[in-house]
Amino acid sequence: MEGGGQHPAPAAPPGQPQGERLQLLLRRSREAKNCAYCPYSRFPVGAALLTAGGEIFSGCNVENACYSLGVCAERTAIQKAISEGHTSFRAMAITSDLGDSFIVPCGACRQVMREFGTDWDIYLTKADGTYIIKRLEELLPLSFGPEDLKKV
Repeated sequence: MEGGGQHPAPAAPPGQPQGERLQLLLRRSREAKNCAYCPYSRFPVGAALLTAGGEIFSGCNVENACYSLGVCAERTAIQKAISEGHTSFRAMAITSDLGDSFIVPCGACRQVMREFGTDWDIYLTKADGTYIIKRLEELLPLSFGPEDLKKV
C-alpha cells in the first residue's frame, strides 16, 4: 500500500529502503528512543534518518527544565547529519511508546524536515513495530521552503 497503508515491520513498498536496510533504520530509531532524556513529559521518542548516501543518523528527544529549550528526536537526527555534512535525505523512521496510534512529528519538526525537500519518506510507527509510510509533502502540504525565498 503506497502512502499510508499499515504494514508489519518487515514489509516495504518498492522504491523504499527494504529488507535489512529498512530493519536497521527502524531498529536504530527504537535504540535512540531508549536514550531519550524526558523526565518531564515521560514521552520518549527516537528517530533514525537515512541519508541519500546510505548513512543513518539517529536522535532522541532531549528535554530541559526550561521547556522551550527541549529538542525533538527528529531535529536531533537532522542536526547530527547536517553537522557531518549531509543535506540530502531519503527516509526517516520515528518511534515512541504509543500503542494505539502512530507517532507523528510536531509542526516544528515538519518544517525543519521540509528545509531539505519534500521528496522523502517518513515511517511512522506504533510500539508494536507496525508502521505507515507518509511522504513529507503529505505531512506538510502547501509548505514554505528555501525556494520560496527566491520568489521575492
